[in-house]
Formats: sequence, structure tokens, C-alpha cells
Amino acid sequence: MPRSAILVEPRATSTGQNIALSRELLAEHDIDVSSATLSSRPYQQRRAYATAKRVWPGLDIVCSARSQELETYIKSIGSEKRVLDMLVGDTQRLWVYAEKGIATPQEVDEQTRAAYERLVEAGYTSRLVAESV
Repeated sequence: MPRSAILVEPRATSTGQNIALSRELLAEHDIDVSSATLSSRPYQQRRAYATAKRVWPGLDIVCSARSQELETYIKSIGSEKRVLDMLVGDTQRLWVYAEKGIATPQEVDEQTRAAYERLVEAGYTSRLVAESV
């Protein structure tokens, strides 16, 4: 793909901002978009999808991530605690962001919620956000 075909949105500091600012950038270039592929870490896909559906409701969205075993990902980050904190925080954001109106609601099954609670009780809390709306 030629570099001239790539548009870069450098200002966003969150997934929602990235989607909104990318939408504006495409509109500025008169590019009509009906579908998009969101590329993220595997554990961020549902939250990225839910955020994109809230920010750009009519967009047909597919999520993509590089396939990677958890153990390999932990080694690449260098800290099991940090990775588990990120997984727990991103899981919590599924319902917190929906409650705050910045993402569409996503179903979280009982097994996932129970695993989340066990990990919180075990101290994997550094990436949690305030749940109050």
C-alpha cells in the first residue's frame, strides 16, 4: 500500500477519541466509510467494538488481533501481574463504559464475571476505573 493511501490520526488519547477523530479525518478527505476493521490486543476487542458502535453506530465493524498465547504475551510485557491487571481492567470497562454511555452494552456471562471477581479479590486492581456514573 502506498504511503499516500494512509491517513494517520495522531491526537486521540482513548479508543473513543480515536474512532471519533478518525471519522472526522475521513470526512475531511471526502472518504465515505461503511465498514472498518479494528485492530487491537485480543482482550481489548469487545471493548473496542462496543466503543466503536457507540461512537459510530452505523459502521459495520470487524475486530482483529494478532493471535498470541497468553504465556507469550506475558513474556513480551515482562510482568504477569501487569498483564492480569490489564485484563481485569478491560473486562470491567465492558459494563462501566456501557453504564457511562460511552460504549454499547455487552453481555458478560456469569463465568466471566466470577473470574473477574476472583481476580479483583486476589489484588489485580491497578487498572480498574471508578464505577460510579
